[in-house]
Amino acid sequence: VQLQASGGGLVQTGGSLRLSCTASGRTGFSNYAMGWFRQAPGKERSFVAYITNYSGSSTYYDDSVKGRFTVSRDNAKNTVYLQMNNLKPEDTAVYSCAANLPPVRNWYDGSEYLYWGQGTQVTVSS
Repeated sequence: VQLQASGGGLVQTGGSLRLSCTASGRTGFSNYAMGWFRQAPGKERSFVAYITNYSGSSTYYDDSVKGRFTVSRDNAKNTVYLQMNNLKPEDTAVYSCAANLPPVRNWYDGSEYLYWGQGTQVTVSS
């Protein structure tokens, strides 16, 4: 499955962005659990958010984004979203989406994912 992330950009502190990650091909997209990760300059990649497959009934977030970010999915559009509100300068990073078929036991661990999209840059100015 091929993943394409988009929606990044430059925003001021307190602003919002919505990232999209669209899967292409005959993916059976709804079968995949999806994760968002980010990598800031000079830092390792870190977990941001996770959504289960099918209806996405369960979501998980890193503590640093809990209450500000929301992950959702639209299986009809083969797309997962990351709504980011009240952005802070420390949210500046390249954001990437990832997918794998369940079980994804350690959803916060990037090595659990088989498919990755290219990143999209998010820059939050102070």
